[in-house]
Amino acid sequence: MINRRTLLGTAALLATGLAAVPAASDPAEALAELQTTVLSRGPNGEEPAPASDVTLTEDELQQIRDMDATAAIVMHYGGNDWSQAQINGLETRFEEMGIEVIAVTDAGFKPEKQVADLETIMAQSPDIIVSIPTDPVATASAYRAASEAGVHLVFMDNVPSGFVAGEDYIASVSADNYGNGVAAAHLMAQALDGAGEIGLVYHAADFFVTRQRYDAFKATIESDYPEIEIVAEQGIGGPDFSGDADRAANAMLTSNPGLDGIWAVWDVPAEGVIAAARASGRNDLVITTIDLGENVAINMAQGGYVYGLGAQRPYDQGVTEATLAGYGLLGKEAPAFVALPALPVTRDTLLDGWETVYASPATDNITNSMD
Repeated sequence: MINRRTLLGTAALLATGLAAVPAASDPAEALAELQTTVLSRGPNGEEPAPASDVTLTEDELQQIRDMDATAAIVMHYGGNDWSQAQINGLETRFEEMGIEVIAVTDAGFKPEKQVADLETIMAQSPDIIVSIPTDPVATASAYRAASEAGVHLVFMDNVPSGFVAGEDYIASVSADNYGNGVAAAHLMAQALDGAGEIGLVYHAADFFVTRQRYDAFKATIESDYPEIEIVAEQGIGGPDFSGDADRAANAMLTSNPGLDGIWAVWDVPAEGVIAAARASGRNDLVITTIDLGENVAINMAQGGYVYGLGAQRPYDQGVTEATLAGYGLLGKEAPAFVALPALPVTRDTLLDGWETVYASPATDNITNSMD
């Protein structure tokens, strides 16, 4: 069995003061272990609690139903499959709990838009807000106003600057973003047989979870796969993440004609990398990423550029966030940070992986692409 130290990678272990250990000898073994191990820590360094620990009894559920509570879902960005799965999980669970969802907003990754969304929602006096801050500093005052007004806050992935769990908000819930970065690195190594030149397309923003992915991918490659060289890196800021990634990948491929693979920080930038590879005639390029969106899933199903990815579990994450909001209504003590394990996905596991991620069968577009 590969232990936590091996999964984290030597570079990351040195940063945390742990002793170095030998590199993983078998990517497949490491990938299997990631599905039962959470490597991420919370935004303030919290130990992760498993989502399976977050439960409500039938008596507690009835108490919540009797409250006639309301909730708002304040997204950073709604234009991808991950966000929609989160919203679906939240709405499904809130309906079971008798909580009315009075608003769902999309900030388009703009902090000023999210602040305005929060101000508009506060005029409706919600009992609960579940949200992911676009920027932990720029949005902090708006969330602070909601917290001080008595709104029960649950965060997905990112937490406003200066906020303390149990005081300013109930809890934060996340996928194992560090673990998914590690998974994407092992998948890249598996596809390249442990040797080659690669580029990285990362998120150039103060965003906790995307930074975890980048740190994890890079640390794992550098510590576990000495014959894979990172020869190019480019940050993207959006809001046109696919277009930015297309331009970044095109520049990498032009400057590094021997490039064997590119890692993209999530599926939408990966779509841009696919476009750049096609335009460059690089049919042999290997892409790994994080997040199982439909477009990258179709490419994977077709045996295209995307070899594999680390998937989050956004539907289950949404269910967990809604349940934690119930903790706030009841005054029940909640864990500060809850995380769901990484899910490595390749073409061989794509259909099962989709059902795990979205709690529904793969779309016709995906299944038809498997033929």
